[in-house]
Parts: sequence; structure tokens; C-alpha cells
Amino acid sequence: MTSATRRLHLERHRTDRIGWLRAAVLGANDGIVSTASLVVGVAAAQASPSTILMTAVAGLVAGAMSMAAGEYVSVHSQADTEKADLDRERRELAADPVAEARELAAIYESRGLEAALAQQVAQQLMAHDALGAHARDELEISSAMAARPVQAALTSAAAFAAGAALPLVVAALAPASSLLYWVAGTALVFLAVLGGVAARTGGAGVLVGAWRVTFWGALAMAITAGVGALFGAPVG
Repeated sequence: MTSATRRLHLERHRTDRIGWLRAAVLGANDGIVSTASLVVGVAAAQASPSTILMTAVAGLVAGAMSMAAGEYVSVHSQADTEKADLDRERRELAADPVAEARELAAIYESRGLEAALAQQVAQQLMAHDALGAHARDELEISSAMAARPVQAALTSAAAFAAGAALPLVVAALAPASSLLYWVAGTALVFLAVLGGVAARTGGAGVLVGAWRVTFWGALAMAITAGVGALFGAPVG
């Protein structure tokens, strides 16, 4: 085996990470931002430390359950759509395989193959796995991109809980007089690290990923703090 062949076999692609990576990043980001924003907002309203902690715990539990339910429902809808498309394609293949072969060949021809070669490729792929060929090249459904509702739900819930636990711990340990600043400041650090790690895992730029997540987290906390200060201010 040549060195070039060995390098080819050692290639690692990131598309198989898309499902769980998206759910994990969304869950952790939401956990940090929503819990930190709750704490900052309630602290800006001059609530007691016990009320702040109770709010953070409630936000963690409710948020994790909400993320799990939301991810499961949304991803399951995607899975239902994919299944319906595959069932329809299966019926079309059974009813008119010749027309389906022409349709597949046309797809390959549009991608740059000569007509004769496109027909040959379509025939060979359909002889091997007709439904798989149409799912991949006509419907653009692949095993790496397929919807996995349970995986998405569990990943989102666990990631949200892990993210929400960070500002919760800070709120429990920080001095009451400066709790708002401690939670806000550490949350921005957590978000920057999360954005950078997620970007590196997905093969994107670390600084861009960190900045993107941190900016929107800072904006969310600033708006929540403003609302908390407004409604928590004593009325004369």
C-alpha cells in the first residue's frame, strides 16, 4: 500500500458530527445564556440570593426538559418527512423502474458525467441498491445527515443542563454584592470557550465561533438585566 493510499484511508471528515454537534452546541449555549440571563435579570431586580438560586435551579430543570421535548418533536418531524419521501420513492421504483433510472441518470449528467456514462452509473447503482441511490442523490438523504430524534433530545437536554450548571455554580459561590457582575463576566468566558470548541470541532474558525456566541450571549444578558432593573426598581 502506497503512502498516498494510507493517507486516503486515514482521512477523517466532520459531516458525521453534524447531528449531535448541532444539538450539543445549541443546548449548552442555551443553558449558559438563559440561566445566566435569568440570574442577571433577577439580580438586577434586587432579589434575594435565595430567590436568585431558586430561579437558576428552576431555569435549569425547565430548560433541559424544554430542550429535550423541543428537539425530539422537531427532529422527529424531519424524520417523518424523510420516511414519507422514502416510502414514495419506493413505490415509484416498483411502479416504473425504467423512468427512475432515467431520472437518476439525468442527475448524474447534470453533475458533469457524459450521457452514456451517467446511464451506466445509474444502472449499476440501482442494481446494487436502487432506493439507497435515489435517497442519496435525488432526495439528498444520507446516513450521516439522517434525523435521529432520541439522540438529539438526549444530547440537547444533557448539554443544556451542563451549560446551565456553570452560571448556577457561580451564582451559588459569588458574593451577593457583586453576584450580577460575576455571573455575567464568567458567562461570557464560558460562551467564548464553547464557541471556540464548537468551531474547532466542526472545522471552522475558532475566533469567529467564539465571537459569534459571545456577542449574542452578551446582548441577551444586557437586555434581560435592563428589564430586571426596570421592573425591579422601586416606584415612588
